[in-house]
Order: sequence, then C-alpha cells, then structure tokens
Amino acid sequence: MFTIMNDELGTNAQYVFRKQPPRIAIKTKGRILFFSPSDVVAVEAQGNYVLLQRQCDSYLLRESISKMAENLRLYGFVRIHRSVLVNSAFVEEIQPCATGDPAVRLKGGRKYTVTRTYKKNLTLLAESWIGTGRFLAGCGADHHQAANRNDRVPTHSR
Repeated sequence: MFTIMNDELGTNAQYVFRKQPPRIAIKTKGRILFFSPSDVVAVEAQGNYVLLQRQCDSYLLRESISKMAENLRLYGFVRIHRSVLVNSAFVEEIQPCATGDPAVRLKGGRKYTVTRTYKKNLTLLAESWIGTGRFLAGCGADHHQAANRNDRVPTHSR
C-alpha cells in the first residue's frame, strides 16, 4: 500500500495494489492480446517467426526462438530442441526412442524429440527425480548423485 498526496484537495489517498498473476502481451493482427504464460503449451521456431501454441489456438509472431526462450525461462519453459520450447507444466512423459534421443509427450498428445544438445535441460522439468536411475544418465541428474556419493565419509578403512 502506498499514499499519494492530492495537492488540490490537500488529502491523502491510499491505494492498494495487489500483485497480479504474470501475463504476457503479444501483438497480432493489429491488436494486443494478454494471457497467462501458463496457457502456453509450446513455442516452435518457423523461419524468422515463432508459433506460440496454446491448447485452443496458436499465434505466429515475428520473434526469434532464442529471445522467446530468454523471456519465458522464468515461467517454466524449457528448450528441448533448437526450434522448440515446452512449458514444463504440460510435460506428462519422457519416452526413450530407438534413435537414442528421448521424446517428451505433452498433455493433449503432442510429442517432441529432445536433441542431444538440449537433453541436459530435461532435468529442469522436475524439482525432484525419483527412480530415474540410468534413464537420465548424461542429462545431469546423475551428476548430482555422484557429487553426493563423493561427500560421504567412509565408515571403515583398510
């Protein structure tokens, strides 16, 4: 809450501003649309444009995928391919593929391949990984487990 002095009336007016949930604004077809980043499922690069996909519609914007990744990182978006960002809240499953590159399946059934360059970003999809073992080997998850093993004090010596 803060106070504004009204010089004309000589009174103090108090205004309460509540923190609004985050919203993003996009300019499309001569108008500006506002919606929550949590409504965005994925962002796909298409040449000099990106396709911002929601569950019910999509918007083509003149923006680079790198700039979108930078702007949406704070809202849980993870880059899984040089041309794809996914909203981590929509990821339901990581599936191994015959090619060695995993795929992510999103709510609604969309599937995207995760390339080797961005495979380490899979660890950003969850705050805790339980029972993933060797599936995430090389993604960075085992790195944390190895660090913890090195911190242990041996219980006996030879």
